[in-house]
Amino acid sequence: MIAYTFRNDDGRALLERTEAPAPRAGPGQVLVRVRAAGLNRGELLVARGAKPGAAPKPAGGEAAGEVTALGEGVSGLASGARVMGRAAGAFAEYALIDAREVIPVPARLSWEQAAAVPLVFMVVHDMLVAQGRLAAGEWLLVTGVSSGVGVGALQAAKALGAKVAGTSGSRAKLERLAPLDLDLALATRKGDFRDAVMAATNGKGANLIVNTVGGSMFPECIRTLAFEGRLAIVGHLDGVLRSEIDLEALHSKRLTLFGVSNRLRSAEQRSATVRGFVADLLPAIADGRIEPLIDRVFDFGDLPAAKEYMESDAQVGKIVVRMT
Repeated sequence: MIAYTFRNDDGRALLERTEAPAPRAGPGQVLVRVRAAGLNRGELLVARGAKPGAAPKPAGGEAAGEVTALGEGVSGLASGARVMGRAAGAFAEYALIDAREVIPVPARLSWEQAAAVPLVFMVVHDMLVAQGRLAAGEWLLVTGVSSGVGVGALQAAKALGAKVAGTSGSRAKLERLAPLDLDLALATRKGDFRDAVMAATNGKGANLIVNTVGGSMFPECIRTLAFEGRLAIVGHLDGVLRSEIDLEALHSKRLTLFGVSNRLRSAEQRSATVRGFVADLLPAIADGRIEPLIDRVFDFGDLPAAKEYMESDAQVGKIVVRMT
């Protein structure tokens, strides 16, 4: 089958097309014929950070497609069923999904929309619901709100009844988010948003902040949090991995800081996130309250162009690759 791999090429994530044998479903696995797959900035960062000379790794982390085979011990799924989920090596004609993480595709979603769901919205569930405890009427602030995770957080927060502020260095990108009811649009790439958020929240601050940008925004996030506020660290697009912490603010405002990553989690912990997403957010996607926002769809053979488009930082929402 045709597949793509990533490797570190002098600090760049090099994407290569190759021929590979189709995988076979092992115990607890489901083999899926890929119809569409999502492109995520995180795996570009991982590829750039790999050891020079290391063997290429299968590219792609999420897919939507049809079940073609079940591994030993897997039941409850029929051949041809429409499913989506995390899938290592998703940029290929066939990919494997852990049976515990298989998610049914709602009937109203296209393959492309389904491929835009798994990674973004499971991360969003983790940081907004499982750890963030975002409640109706509270304020969420998202730094880098036009990213895939940022847009997903905006949509899920509105479905939960929260108010949302978001930052972006592009005013044009913020304007594209107006139909999603962004309550406070902040056109900035700097940590200078506290005063605007305080004014919008009657001096209370944001109850939950999702920082997708990184360390350059961290001090301002701490200053902007409300009493008993929560701060989710989900990305570091700015490359800044160190920052000072205002311990007095952390102490006096009883703040909670947490990370959002699956890197060190067990398979059971990851599958628990899937179950939480299916219970809490998938119904809103199924009935249209949350509509996955896709910026552009590329054909499978144009995956290198999709990667270049992502690296240009022009997108608002998700970039998806369609199998033809």
